Amino acid sequence: MKSGRGENSIYFLTDELYFPPVENANDEGLLAVGGDLSTERLLLAYKSGIFPWFNEDSLILWWSPDPRMVLYPDEVKVSKSMRKVINSKVFSISINTCFETVLEQCSSIEREGQNGTWITKEMKNAYNNLHKKGIAKSYEVWENGNLVGGLYGVDLGHVFCGESMFSKRSNASKFAFIHLAKDLQEKGYRFIDCQLYTDHLASLGAKEVSRESFMEQLKA
Repeated sequence: MKSGRGENSIYFLTDELYFPPVENANDEGLLAVGGDLSTERLLLAYKSGIFPWFNEDSLILWWSPDPRMVLYPDEVKVSKSMRKVINSKVFSISINTCFETVLEQCSSIEREGQNGTWITKEMKNAYNNLHKKGIAKSYEVWENGNLVGGLYGVDLGHVFCGESMFSKRSNASKFAFIHLAKDLQEKGYRFIDCQLYTDHLASLGAKEVSRESFMEQLKA
């Protein structure tokens, strides 16, 4: 790693509220190291097409991968089986009623092939602060009065930056994601930033676009 402004350098951030151009990220998408998780820096990051992702024992790592996974709200896929789930009324949805609990569930849920969590105590504090300012939001899924799924992310007003989701019942996280997409479609949002490819997101209609295209749509 090296600091400076050279092409494809990994920047070491200081107290200055600054990020290098996303084109300077390395082949894995890593752009910068260090800094803090203040509300101001996080907002600048998301508005600049950058997000934090790191482990408990790591420095803060800032990413801007190429390609980028996005979902256009009007392209969300609802399978026949999922339509049956929705029509069955087995689940109900709420928004921003228990953000902190959703965050905690996302951090503690066991995920196949993943050891530990990137949602550290520092990250929880940062996103709870964003939530208190009305910037980070959650969608919660309920079954018989019990929280069984949900998701949270950062709302930029025209783009929703999805961060994580969890599910304690089959299809609960899909239920939350579909409701998010439908809501954002009605409000005229451009897309949901899903960050990185997963089969789960692809099954819901998300697709990869180039970082250049992503940035053009983000900044338009």
